[in-house]
Amino acid sequence: MTFRKRYTGLIDHYRDRLPVHDDTRIISLGEGNTPLIKLHNIPDTLEKDVDIYVKYEGLNPTGSFKDRGMTMAVTKAVEEGSKAIICASTGNTSASAAAYAARAGITAFVLIPDGKIAQGKLAQAMMEGAVVLQVNGNFDAGMRLVKEVAEHAPVTIVNSINPYRLQGQKTAAFEIIEELGRAPDYHCLPVGNAGNITAHWIGYSEYACADGDKVTDACAFCNGVCKFAGGSIVGARPKMVGYQASGSAPFMRGEMVDNPETVATAIRIGHPQSWDYAWKVREESDGWFDECTDEEILAAQKLLAEKEGIFCEPASAASLAGAMRDVNSGKIPENSCIVCTLTGHGLKDPDTAIKQSTRPVISIEAKMDQVKTAILDNLA
Repeated sequence: MTFRKRYTGLIDHYRDRLPVHDDTRIISLGEGNTPLIKLHNIPDTLEKDVDIYVKYEGLNPTGSFKDRGMTMAVTKAVEEGSKAIICASTGNTSASAAAYAARAGITAFVLIPDGKIAQGKLAQAMMEGAVVLQVNGNFDAGMRLVKEVAEHAPVTIVNSINPYRLQGQKTAAFEIIEELGRAPDYHCLPVGNAGNITAHWIGYSEYACADGDKVTDACAFCNGVCKFAGGSIVGARPKMVGYQASGSAPFMRGEMVDNPETVATAIRIGHPQSWDYAWKVREESDGWFDECTDEEILAAQKLLAEKEGIFCEPASAASLAGAMRDVNSGKIPENSCIVCTLTGHGLKDPDTAIKQSTRPVISIEAKMDQVKTAILDNLA
């Protein structure tokens, strides 16, 4: 019998492509290696014949893609002697930072917007022992405070302005290429702070280069912290498409949005920290930004759960909502291979899911005839 080697996290798996040393203490929870799922039923409802895959990042240890970047950010913080980390968060970053800080044995300070965070995410940060500071303001106000505090206190910022975050997150692109045997034609992502679309482009750029000395596109983003081993795997890169919520769409407005509002709390960000990088990704990939209404986002979330059995949080569904619309309009052509990133698990925000459920809970007596009647009434 042949046994498969135990998977120990993305840093160990991609050590030769990440800025770590042989003696670096790796802070990991086994993140990465998330499933790339081909959709079977939703494509049949579209007007064009396409292949759609979803990269289900909600199956990372804390339920979101943030773990990819956090393992790198906390690993490097510990390596550099930091005893505390800090972040501003709409929820997923705080949950991830708290978990990896607990794993490392250091303190996590998280600033969250008052009343603007899903309960599932807040519960994670609290249970994992973070010092939670609730700010009377939105994410952008929290981010401003974090940057100011870091200038005066011995803490390491682990938001996506930390370049190691993007280094960890680029590994999602590696996994996609390795499973498909190629890069997709289009990669669609929700966009809030815009670090993830930037990180994916770094990953695709590294894999597309034939010579490590010529990783010009990737090096423009990574601030020199990557350790590319060289050796071309694929020659092509996808068009990168970023979808925002209509009430929180600075890339569509061409300027920052001071008071963003959307049911998709994970992308309720009006002042993206990776603003310049994201515009460069759009230009280099020949992609585009677009926006989805809250109604479109929630409809896609529900469709994905009902038709494919995949439960993601609202912000995640923006990638699929936008992709479906662009397939139907012809902007994404027939026979394209599309990957949609699902950034977080649906259990992050159960209240929103329950509110839009069309199947109510049926109350019955503990009697066989009532069970049989309920079954027959609901067989369709």
